[in-house]
Amino acid sequence: MNLAHLAWRYLWSRPLVAALNLLMLALGFGAMVLITLVADQLEQQAQRDLAGIDLVVGAKGSPLQLILAGVFHVDVPTGNIPLATLAHLRAHPLVAQAVPLSLGDAYKGYRIVGTTPEYLGLYAAALQTGRVWQRPMEAVLGARVAREAGQALGQRFAGAHGLGREGDVHAEQPFTVVGTLAPCDCVLDRLVLTATESVWAVHEHHGAAGAAHEAEPDAGAEREITIVLLKYRSPLAAVSLPRWVNAQDRLQAAAPALESARLFRTVGAGLDVMRGFGVVLLVVAALSVFVALLHAVREREPDLAMLRMLGAPARRVAALLAFEALWLAVLGLVLGLALGHGLTHLLGLALEADRSLPLTGWWWTARHGPLLGGAVVLVMLAVALPVRRALRLDVTTLLQTPR
Repeated sequence: MNLAHLAWRYLWSRPLVAALNLLMLALGFGAMVLITLVADQLEQQAQRDLAGIDLVVGAKGSPLQLILAGVFHVDVPTGNIPLATLAHLRAHPLVAQAVPLSLGDAYKGYRIVGTTPEYLGLYAAALQTGRVWQRPMEAVLGARVAREAGQALGQRFAGAHGLGREGDVHAEQPFTVVGTLAPCDCVLDRLVLTATESVWAVHEHHGAAGAAHEAEPDAGAEREITIVLLKYRSPLAAVSLPRWVNAQDRLQAAAPALESARLFRTVGAGLDVMRGFGVVLLVVAALSVFVALLHAVREREPDLAMLRMLGAPARRVAALLAFEALWLAVLGLVLGLALGHGLTHLLGLALEADRSLPLTGWWWTARHGPLLGGAVVLVMLAVALPVRRALRLDVTTLLQTPR
């Protein structure tokens, strides 16, 4: 019988102790895997969504809210700004590109964004089918929207007022699908894109229908947009342009790099607490393994003495204990990986139902390697003292001791 098989039999000779050790190892390692997967995916998602955007301009309010609403599309905007702001920003010598966004409606929980085709260029998005919108009330669906909504080219759909699923449906102002985007693993996957004029037309009709004394919408009303995404012409713009924007009466500037770093510092504090909890669980599990194997050595002293009498060298007896600890480590890590990835996938399904940031359990990160190695080292350190005790067993004394 080889050592690995014998260690396996020894491990499950006390099933409750083995199951408890495995549970603690799996919980500790699973918590670490969950935190690593979530942090890694959110970080990469943020880097993709922020690529190409140097400044976000919107109504006065919270800069972080502007980033969440205008870049990640997970919050409500701070308000609207005059359309004339777009022309002023485009004319500014430090602005290389200004892309307007108009928000306010949704389709099955996915946000309808009025913009220009330049918005696609920020993410180097490509069409999978059809073409880009050319006139009002034409729409291009993100890959995730097209997949889940089941809309094909030429089909029509109506948006709902508000950014959730419960708003009034604009049945009189339907959109026509003229294109779908190829998956880009960015925010565009969960957006419905159309011309800015489409958002104006829908809301003017909605406002006119809601006011009995208005037969037609006010054509002279000042047009508004929600947010403008800017790209700098030169590095000097990062110093002076935000101050110039904030000096305007109704405008607020938010730097994505600064606000995202602040957001991750806030989120990181909670992740650090969970990471510390996982480390505590792993250390407690290692101590439990240490105690269990130390007791196992004492209980198995007659068996170990018999192995020595049969010709097994001391290092082979010690290797038996090392294999038992290795079995615990391997099983605990496998269960922990399954637990961490499974919980991440469930969290991703919950976020997907809320039309929020995408997460998946089918993700592997390079950070898994140090986690796996650290957990194995921790378990092997826990078995060091029991192995040392096994190496120093005095066979003669054990055989002369009455049992």
